[in-house]
Amino acid sequence: MASRLDSVLDQLDAEGRPGLRNSLSLTWIRYSETSPECGQGFGAGWEEQRCLYPASVVKLFYAVAVEQWLQRDLIPDGDELQRSLRDMIADSSNDATGLVVDLLSGTSSGPELHGERWSLWQRQRRLVTEWLSELNWPELEGINCCQKTWGDGPYGRERRFYGDDNANRNALSTAATARMLEAVMTGAVVSPPACRRLRTLLDRSLDPAQRQADPENQVDGFLGEGLPGDCQLWSKAGWMSQARHDAAWFHQPGQPPTLLVVFSTGTDRSKDQRLLPELARLLHQASSEEGG
Repeated sequence: MASRLDSVLDQLDAEGRPGLRNSLSLTWIRYSETSPECGQGFGAGWEEQRCLYPASVVKLFYAVAVEQWLQRDLIPDGDELQRSLRDMIADSSNDATGLVVDLLSGTSSGPELHGERWSLWQRQRRLVTEWLSELNWPELEGINCCQKTWGDGPYGRERRFYGDDNANRNALSTAATARMLEAVMTGAVVSPPACRRLRTLLDRSLDPAQRQADPENQVDGFLGEGLPGDCQLWSKAGWMSQARHDAAWFHQPGQPPTLLVVFSTGTDRSKDQRLLPELARLLHQASSEEGG
């Protein structure tokens, strides 16, 4: 797999993306069983431990945290929370994510705070990252999940919390993202019922008519676009002016699944609507040629 991945990256680099490897992190995992357990995959990667700004991919981690908080009775369930979860994952709404982060942390946005109030606010905002560290997954080392996601950017206390040179912004690696997505897809985090609910949110349609009706479908321009039409796909994409990312679990009927997480960074990568589909197409083709 490492050799095939190398060949694919060489091909994509030669197609007008010089220095592609400098702006890419990737984790590629295949499975032998149609219903694998967590940890049964085998794969290859490129710079997969490098922590980068994850854009909206962080919303996957916030959704899992919501299920954990609900299980511990730390937050109340209700129609508004469920609506926010759905919009955060299905439509990648930043507004919905803001409410989710407020509920998870017991904080809210606003003007700058000072003294003990500011110290307490910051401690509360780190609760999700602290919970993730308690999982003791080596892939999660160095990650940071404490910020809201924005359209125009943070203001007030939110801007101050980013720190000098945005040193405190969210950070994930493709290895960390792959570990979390695998756990959700195999029922290995929080609880099996929680994972089933999360999988429902992550489900993407490859039907052309449905995609055309939803310009924000998180398929076109991302990994799902490069897959055969009969694939089942669960994914969470992220896109902004300096990033185009996707985390996807997919399989064709009766075949073992594949897990593919790609982070691409920089202005050129952000605008490149063909890179992620081509990566998915070529790596899926490599898997098929080797018998699944």
